[in-house]
Amino acid sequence: MSGRRREGTMKKKLLGLVACAATLALSGALLAGCAGSGSNDKAADNNAASTDKTTLTVGFDQSYPPYGFVGDDGKYTGFDLDLAKAVCDKNGWSFEATPIDWDAKDALLSQGNINCIWNGFTMEGREDGYTFSDPYMLNEQVVVVKAGSDISDFAGLSGKTVMTQVDSAALDVLEGDQAEVAATFKGGAAQTIGDYNNAFMQLDSGMIDAVACDLSIAQYQISANPGKYVQLETPLSTEHYAVGFKKGNTELANQVTETLKQLDVDGTVKKLCEKYASYGISYDNWVLGK
Repeated sequence: MSGRRREGTMKKKLLGLVACAATLALSGALLAGCAGSGSNDKAADNNAASTDKTTLTVGFDQSYPPYGFVGDDGKYTGFDLDLAKAVCDKNGWSFEATPIDWDAKDALLSQGNINCIWNGFTMEGREDGYTFSDPYMLNEQVVVVKAGSDISDFAGLSGKTVMTQVDSAALDVLEGDQAEVAATFKGGAAQTIGDYNNAFMQLDSGMIDAVACDLSIAQYQISANPGKYVQLETPLSTEHYAVGFKKGNTELANQVTETLKQLDVDGTVKKLCEKYASYGISYDNWVLGK
């Protein structure tokens, strides 16, 4: 009995050693597998990080010279688009210009189809709806009439047909601070249209008497059509352009602001203003960093 007990004991010890060795081998394999998996995961993460690149998708009105429009070569161009591309180049971002219907801009921004509105975009009165970069350009809302018109001031607009762009800063002013002036227009308010190019076509044809628009738009039309238009001396309002982002996107807004400051310091901004000087852009109206 004692011999069998010892023999049984020996067998149990041998089986125990075998089981232990097997367990150790399996554990080593599992540890090696985990280590390999971690390394592979880390490598995959590094590869993903190396290919991840910020894309700045700029929403703009393609009929809004000199800030965004279709050039003679059929490509999108404009002061703000060139400025946005310079910001992207400075940060190593991808740049994408996306033409939009101006009255759909809020929905497109909210849905993520674009991540900013950069197109002569007035910030005053819109602060609650967007997160803005710092203002970079001075702007005014003005009134343009045909050369030779008997309209020389706001009083002369009484009973006249005045047009502006839908959802524009000029419309905001005419429905706000200058509502009393707009009440004297024919129909008691300004008429609206989808883009300023068509508004000026109607001014040419005599269908309307005046166009209320941004200073830069007025300067562009006056420069492009010498002797055809004049601007009333008194502006409807004075304001500023900024880049509009989805509410709460302060990180991107701040990064764009800082990059614009750098582009001003290195001379890029001044060169772009000179490039579009014939369109009415002036470095004198640049305000960021001054």
